[in-house]
Amino acid sequence: MLNRLGRNRSWLLVLIYFSIAQPYCRADISVKQARLALRQAVLFFQNEVSTNGGYLYAYSEDLSIRQGEEAATIHQIWVEPPGTPAVGEAMLVAYQKTGETVALEAAKKAAYALVAGQLQSGGWASLIDFEKPLKYQYRKSGMTKGRNSTTFDDNKSQSALRFLMLIDKELNFQDKAIHEAVLYAQDCFLKAQYPNGAWPQQYSRFPKPEDFPVLKASYPENWSRLFPRKKYSHYYTFNDNTIADLIEVMFLAYHIYGDKRFRQAGVRAGEFILLAQMPEPQPAWAQQYDLKMHPAWARKFEPPAITGGESQGVIKVLMRLYIHTGDKRFLEPIPRAINYLRRSQLPNKHLARFYELETNKPLYFNLKYELTDNSDHMPTHYAFIVGANLDSLESQYRNLLRLDSEKLKRLQYPVKQPRLTPFLQAKAKAAINSLNNRGAWVTQGKIRTGRSSYQKTPVIETRTFMKNLNILADYISTEAD
Repeated sequence: MLNRLGRNRSWLLVLIYFSIAQPYCRADISVKQARLALRQAVLFFQNEVSTNGGYLYAYSEDLSIRQGEEAATIHQIWVEPPGTPAVGEAMLVAYQKTGETVALEAAKKAAYALVAGQLQSGGWASLIDFEKPLKYQYRKSGMTKGRNSTTFDDNKSQSALRFLMLIDKELNFQDKAIHEAVLYAQDCFLKAQYPNGAWPQQYSRFPKPEDFPVLKASYPENWSRLFPRKKYSHYYTFNDNTIADLIEVMFLAYHIYGDKRFRQAGVRAGEFILLAQMPEPQPAWAQQYDLKMHPAWARKFEPPAITGGESQGVIKVLMRLYIHTGDKRFLEPIPRAINYLRRSQLPNKHLARFYELETNKPLYFNLKYELTDNSDHMPTHYAFIVGANLDSLESQYRNLLRLDSEKLKRLQYPVKQPRLTPFLQAKAKAAINSLNNRGAWVTQGKIRTGRSSYQKTPVIETRTFMKNLNILADYISTEAD
């Protein structure tokens, strides 16, 4: 009797769920409406917003004011996400989910913009300037003078190569300009890798192996508390996920092209991470290391120190390396690092961004950018105290230990198929309703007009475009549900 009552209750709950959910399913908006909105948004972005197929971060509603990481001209596009590579990839993914060729054409134009701005050194600068190409040694121009510094800072060159590889694959490697740019960048990125497996933040020349000995990380005998104003772009750096993004690019290149050089480069970068783990009493990582493998200064607020922030990111990278390779060497440093970070937590359970070498005292900066152990009156543009995700990291680590090789392989490039839900329905409806007659999503915000000046105005942001484009593509892809 009790079992029958339980079954009846279960059926009642199912009926209640469908009575609530059913009215949402295709009731308010159709897939046809979503497709029309997607096409309109893509065409507006391609025909009205883009410069030579490329993009910035934000635009005033009338497109007269433009902003990348800084104020920009009508002739400039940005490389760092959410700039051209990110928008291009969003267009490409929208095409793959929906079959809308207008999205593929827009993605191709974004790719051609990046091809035009590829440097002789193989990668990309922060921006591409179509008005002043002579300032840069763009590969297509054949210039031998001008800026030629490939930058890996903030996922600039990595995101550009990632997008170009993905669209190269989608086009069956038949677009000559895109394919050549990919192969050239890949070769240059490999040549830029140091003998120990690391990469610099920037480069314009490839390293000579004899100048970069392979060493394990160690503590310097002494270090200056004063900012030395030295160039640091050639240092081995974890800052801004530089090496993490390059590792993912190398394994993606191996996944798409099957060239073992890329897998080997990814593994060598993982071996650098093993070398870079500091010895006791602080078995974690620094933001950057000099050529002696000592923690080193970068910017005036980034001292030689053990980092509570980037160290957590390095642990994630080690787990990704294990997923890609199945090599348990990359898991071995994790327990020591997590235990150290737990010991280093502040009273509020957060972590300091920086810990003094060997003493492990938290380090901060005051408003004059002087090192101090006092967390009062810190600059606000930088996170000197960061969250601690140690429970989550430890849980992920333990879960990975239980997985066999097949399950690990499925984690390399997981594919998620969107499902038609009331939540997705509501988001798609909101995206369609907020699209104006021009095909733009306009929000209230502010836009940079100078080095430190902003103007409050209605803005068109690439982040908003990409978010809504993905929502519409997900909704359209559930058409068979």
